[in-house]
Amino acid sequence: MCSAPVSLGIIGLGRWAKVLTRAARKSAKLNIVAGYSRSAQTRAAYAHEFGIPVVDELATMLADPGVQGVILTVPNEHHLAIAEQAARAGKHVYTEKPIADTLVDGIKLGALAERHGIQIEVGHSARLLAGTRLMKQAIDAGELGRVVFMEGNFSNERALELTPQTWRWYKAKTPGGPLSQLAVHIFDSLHCLGGAIESVSSHASKLSPVGAEVDDQSMTVLKFADGKLGYAGSSWTSPGVYSLRVFGQKGLMHYEVDFGAWDTPQRLHESSSLYIQRGKDGYGKRELLELPANDMFVDELEMFAEAIATGRAPELSAYNGVVAVAIVNAALRSIEANGAAIELARVIGEAQARVRAGVA
Repeated sequence: MCSAPVSLGIIGLGRWAKVLTRAARKSAKLNIVAGYSRSAQTRAAYAHEFGIPVVDELATMLADPGVQGVILTVPNEHHLAIAEQAARAGKHVYTEKPIADTLVDGIKLGALAERHGIQIEVGHSARLLAGTRLMKQAIDAGELGRVVFMEGNFSNERALELTPQTWRWYKAKTPGGPLSQLAVHIFDSLHCLGGAIESVSSHASKLSPVGAEVDDQSMTVLKFADGKLGYAGSSWTSPGVYSLRVFGQKGLMHYEVDFGAWDTPQRLHESSSLYIQRGKDGYGKRELLELPANDMFVDELEMFAEAIATGRAPELSAYNGVVAVAIVNAALRSIEANGAAIELARVIGEAQARVRAGVA
């Protein structure tokens, strides 16, 4: 990368914009130089907290030649429209996950990269967790032998706190409940670790006493193209946890994250754990591996800055973002079909056909 930091604008100035702004301030590779929100009150609060200039109109930010790219932390349904405006202005785009609220919009958003010659990154930061990276290194180095099974769980107690005044209460806004809000992180991480996914089978149920519309329990089986199986579970009525396990013919690895420290990722290594177990008599010889300090939010922003500076597409690509949403869509179809296996390629192909036909 060149020595000059990349200059970015941030659009949407709520809670997550503040998380990413704090992360950006830890890096010498990028600067957030402008902010925009439709709310004057929100703009003023952001400017007061961070001392970063804000603009009254989005067009002002997009017309500024000093802004090289933009960070989108707006609601999912606005990702495509704002990304299109930014791309037409020649700005690179980082959007929070999911890439869009629908698979069709996600495919359209991904296509902006080639059409406008920009870089697009999707904030699936969980695959950048230190333990996940070490798992990937071990798999690629053959330490576990042939990987045959994988599993992950991301759960928290959100459904015990829902009210009709919260958007997550409603099925139309939160399809699948934890499936689209939490399990999507596991889907992307398992895709990262396991490669191409062939089909998806899923079940869901509703057990929270609050009476929300959404399902609050989700379990999904993934069949990978090379024959391995994977499982992704998510409960919305449980204490928080994030865990991954990879099973190979020579060994297994288990990674568990302290969910209570999720918003302070630079400290996750202090209370999370990763071990490797080798061979058939390896249970008593499990090796606890040292987790290095890292900050997934800093890492993803630096990856975006590097993509802008070098012109090389980031790992957190639009394609991977589309696959994650496609898995969610396939899982929702499977739930409606009583757990039937749904081919992922068919789900993506049908959405691509709608894009070509100009159907929303």
